[in-house]
Amino acid sequence: MPSSPQTLANPDQTLPRLLAAAIGESKANLALTTLTLDPALAGSGDMVSRAQLAMALNAALFADLLDRVPTAQRYIDAVRGAGETIVFDHGALRTIDGETGELPRGHMAFGRFLAPLGYEVVGLYPLPKLKMTGRAYAQRDLPETIPQFFVSELHVDQLAEAAQGACANVFGTSRDPLGEAEWAALDTLASDGTVDFATALTALKGVIACFERQHQPPALADYEVLLPETGEGAWIATEGNAFNHATTRTADVMALSDRLKAEGYPMKAAVEVSKNGRVRQTAIIADKVARPFLEADGSAVELDVPGSFYEFITRDIDPETGKLDLTFDSGNATGIFAVTRSA
Repeated sequence: MPSSPQTLANPDQTLPRLLAAAIGESKANLALTTLTLDPALAGSGDMVSRAQLAMALNAALFADLLDRVPTAQRYIDAVRGAGETIVFDHGALRTIDGETGELPRGHMAFGRFLAPLGYEVVGLYPLPKLKMTGRAYAQRDLPETIPQFFVSELHVDQLAEAAQGACANVFGTSRDPLGEAEWAALDTLASDGTVDFATALTALKGVIACFERQHQPPALADYEVLLPETGEGAWIATEGNAFNHATTRTADVMALSDRLKAEGYPMKAAVEVSKNGRVRQTAIIADKVARPFLEADGSAVELDVPGSFYEFITRDIDPETGKLDLTFDSGNATGIFAVTRSA
């Protein structure tokens, strides 16, 4: 059974101990007593499975998103106040299929370390209106109960020439946060499927660091070129590879959307419905955040721009398989992406 929000995560269990060592006890406890956890992730030994490490990563990203998105924290506070937990369905990332300095281009900036955690690409979703492609990464061991990652990449070569130049200026300064120690830990995990606690902690801290802005603050002139051409590229310019959103899986997203609108949440106007009708999604409009930009003379200026957000999804059973439909939908994704565009 999932932990009650009114209790503490058991510090003797492997997952709480690992997460607390990576992000601190308070944040770890908040995440692990909010999320519904598969009993298969339990254990108190000194060896850490790739599934446990994958869930620890997701819990760390969930806690970080709450720190950055006040409306998400407001929603989670209400859930916890009602004595409930949430099912964490998936999180999303945005990447650049173009010049990215020390980072691998596109989705492989993440695919390279998601694979050792047991993730594989299970779906490809063209997003032509956005000049992007999305990929769904699912965890092999517990695909229904460990969150998926929806990783999208912006195809820079499809942008106007000026925007391509702006992308090179901004993203060409990217650094790679993964060093020799982190890769040694990830390689051991990839070959063995389990690692000792110290190795798991090295890997976890390393992959958490990948969910940051790896490039220098953008020049305001470059941002102003990107914004009308690609709102998604402009978002990556300020937020980098931050967790774009986390998603609650809920039984009736339509009813939840109506209730949250009535409670004053700035919700997306319409719920997105997949072509097969089995996947329905909506989201809270992205909170604004203050971010630095560089002027032509080298001075810095802060502007309010869209940050990350919180999403909700309902998944029905696929009648052909009798299992939960874990797919995504290109139309849904295109609609959801609009919540991070500047007004």
